[in-house]
Amino acid sequence: MEQQRSQTHVFEQENLTPPDILSVLQHETNLTRRSLVAILRKADNLFHFKRNPTKYIEQVTKIIKAKMQTFIVDGIKYQRIGENAYYDQELFKDKELFGYLERNMIEAKERSIYEHVVCDSDVEREFAEGLNASEEVKVFAKLPSWFKIDTPLGSYNPDWAVLIKQPIGEAERLFFVIETKGEMGVMFDEALRPTETAKIRCGEAHFKALETEVEFTKASSCDAFLGAVL
Repeated sequence: MEQQRSQTHVFEQENLTPPDILSVLQHETNLTRRSLVAILRKADNLFHFKRNPTKYIEQVTKIIKAKMQTFIVDGIKYQRIGENAYYDQELFKDKELFGYLERNMIEAKERSIYEHVVCDSDVEREFAEGLNASEEVKVFAKLPSWFKIDTPLGSYNPDWAVLIKQPIGEAERLFFVIETKGEMGVMFDEALRPTETAKIRCGEAHFKALETEVEFTKASSCDAFLGAVL
């Protein structure tokens, strides 16, 4: 039986031809070569390309596409197309509520539209408990995943709807609360992914176009939210 032979091939780095970075980026982003050259010059980090051309092109493509998506949002406008387009309350009633009471579900019989609220994090749990205990809150709801706002970057789902009581003679105020995520009691806009930040801006434009009394706000703790709106 003939013994198999193994061969070792050695490739010198200077003999390898790097990919045409401009052609690849142009294909992936549809930007002009002039625009890409300007971006790469401003980035001033082509030395990374020499170290790992494939990884560099992959990362640059991802960054450029992310920035292009956020630029779509600049100047975005929503137009109201009907007078009677509302979510039916029955949709909330027909959806079953899933969760584990001892792990991620809390009782909220006082002011929630459900007897229990499913919380995805400790921040959401603190927020729900605070809303349920607050005399200023008339009713609140953790918005289901199907409650979405269409944006050019994909659908966006606000976290909460909260109806706030007002002094006698003043109208109640309805808030859609977003982004109750992150460190307890702190809201870091810069920590949000660029796409998520852009979706939030679309949500704000959406509710502005509705011309209703609904207000769109950000909060990461119940105390911060109530302190800002009362």
